[in-house]
Amino acid sequence: MTRCRTFGKTGWSVSEVGYGMWGIGDWTGSDDAESMRSLHRAVELGCNFFDTAWAYGDGRSESLLGKLVESHANKKLYMATKIPPKNLQWPARREFLLKDVFPADHIRKFVESSLSNLGIDKIDLIQFHVWNDEWANDEEWQKAIADLKRQRLIEHTGLSINRWEPENCLETLKTGLIDSVQVIYNIFDQAPEDKLFPICRALKIAVIARVPFDEGTLTGKLTLQSKWPEGDWRNTYFGPENLKSSVERAEKLRTILPSGMSMPEIALRFILSNPDISTVIPGMRKREHVEANFKASERGSLPPELHQQLRAHRWDRRPAAWSD
Repeated sequence: MTRCRTFGKTGWSVSEVGYGMWGIGDWTGSDDAESMRSLHRAVELGCNFFDTAWAYGDGRSESLLGKLVESHANKKLYMATKIPPKNLQWPARREFLLKDVFPADHIRKFVESSLSNLGIDKIDLIQFHVWNDEWANDEEWQKAIADLKRQRLIEHTGLSINRWEPENCLETLKTGLIDSVQVIYNIFDQAPEDKLFPICRALKIAVIARVPFDEGTLTGKLTLQSKWPEGDWRNTYFGPENLKSSVERAEKLRTILPSGMSMPEIALRFILSNPDISTVIPGMRKREHVEANFKASERGSLPPELHQQLRAHRWDRRPAAWSD
């Protein structure tokens, strides 16, 4: 069974290992029946936090989550989803204006769409799927969110921060209108510890750690010959600029892996060793992945000496066209 943590100022008690639902909604090779078996197994093991988005299969992932929640009506399962940018551009670039990405009518439209896909009356956590901190004090998104809360269509609001831009939200967090922030954080991507986590700690903002395995690098299964089906996003991410360096760094990490510990286990336990993390959301398309990830939670934090060794594997990167 997974352990639980407090989800920021919401007071929710959520499983420290949540369920990231991008892969089951939008990656090649996903099978809905297999996905549902994995989701049900996660609930059996104590998972109560599920992160999805309209963009994960144009509502496919949300619909699967709705079916799961309906079949476990006797349990409180927290549902977090995301509003896609109107211009469908990931990530948000500095030159984008809020009116082109999250105008009020667009925010409402996709909240209503997600409510329909999920089959519920109120969304526990609605998140902006991209963000630019220059929008922090724009009243359009603030009023739209306030209206949706007043109408009891959403309960809490969060941000999903652009890849490798953990500081591109700090002013927005200071508005007091944000309850959670979702950020890439793993053995390689330790930069959120510098400025983001301290402000989240001070303001009691929940932290959702995403991409715990660096899109697969930290599973230890990638090789220089790794390929994916045509149209799979990973073919772009693990192109010539990234695959070789990713594999090399994973191999260096393997040299300090304790006997009996897998790469996915050390990756998850590194994240869970940080008390600033409210929940981590690995993608889990198969039942065996679910069971392995929840065992990592049961085993708890890493020994301090090993955790310190992993500090040396920090890899600071800048956003690039292939990393969107």
